[in-house]
Amino acid sequence: MNALPVVLYVEDDPASRDIMILVLREIMGCDAYHIFEDSEDFMARVKALAPQPNIILLDIHVHPYTGFEMLHLLRQETAYQHTPIVALTASVMNEEVQRLQTAGFNGIFAKPVDIDTFPSNLIQILQGKSLWHITN
Repeated sequence: MNALPVVLYVEDDPASRDIMILVLREIMGCDAYHIFEDSEDFMARVKALAPQPNIILLDIHVHPYTGFEMLHLLRQETAYQHTPIVALTASVMNEEVQRLQTAGFNGIFAKPVDIDTFPSNLIQILQGKSLWHITN
């Protein structure tokens, strides 16, 4: 993976958004990212993005659509069927992780994200690996 990712991050928590911007911009040198503060008009907003994301990070507990619902909407669209989609959640109990795997996410990041491991984990997912081990 030579090119920097184009990231879409859907997150309603301002502190989590700030941390993600810090990691993407300052640590990874990535300036191609989009952040939605809610999931209102989700698919219309995603389709209007330029450049289009090549990885999508979804907070699970966001409104009006949850991370599970946004994943379902994305996977119905041909353009996003193979895009890596990762769940971000503070709920990292085994049952929740199993639900995320079954739903079709490509991995999970525990919140708050670990700024030391996030960049390498993000690259692993972009390279086609699944990430289900929580290191927080």
